[in-house]
Amino acid sequence: MPQEIKRNYQREMEAEIASLEGRRPTLLLHSCCGPCSSAVLERLREYFQVTVLYYNPNIEPEEEYLHRKAEQKRLLELLGDGTGWMECGYNHEAFEAFAPSLAEEPEGGKRCEACFAMRLNYTAEKARESGFEYFTTTLSVSPHKNAEKVNRAGEEAARRFGVKYLFADFKKKNGYLRSLQLSGEYGLYRQNYCGCLYSVNS
Repeated sequence: MPQEIKRNYQREMEAEIASLEGRRPTLLLHSCCGPCSSAVLERLREYFQVTVLYYNPNIEPEEEYLHRKAEQKRLLELLGDGTGWMECGYNHEAFEAFAPSLAEEPEGGKRCEACFAMRLNYTAEKARESGFEYFTTTLSVSPHKNAEKVNRAGEEAARRFGVKYLFADFKKKNGYLRSLQLSGEYGLYRQNYCGCLYSVNS
């Protein structure tokens, strides 16, 4: 059986951007945290009118969620480039609705895939409701996140809600390294675990 060719999401993003021919469509960016969004925003804002959506019901405790959210908003204030902000609540119940049944899954397994789907479905739904042309996520900038699984969740959300998903692998072209550099420049808080308590000791 021939081996399946691995998709190059960076190349797909570049081709999509080239197809815009200078037009700057609206894009709703799901952000997992300020540090990860720093490099992603730097890459996208030249080509899109970006609005950030910080929807992360997986993060616990709530104090940690609020700390990361405040850092995300502080970054946007520091950038001062007109990047938009879409408010949403904590809603940890959305994560608890499925996570306990996947408690024994390893980090990066089915629990994480369900978490990607939860966040990207919400983002796609909000993008449709608010008339955004595209949506995407910062999740792929992390070397700890499987870009194929992230993009598959985005593709399925796009199909479900009828909004274009911008395929991407933001860790490519030193995206993660750039996020570290920008985090240092802006003095951003960098957390030491993904978000849910299952990930604390992973």
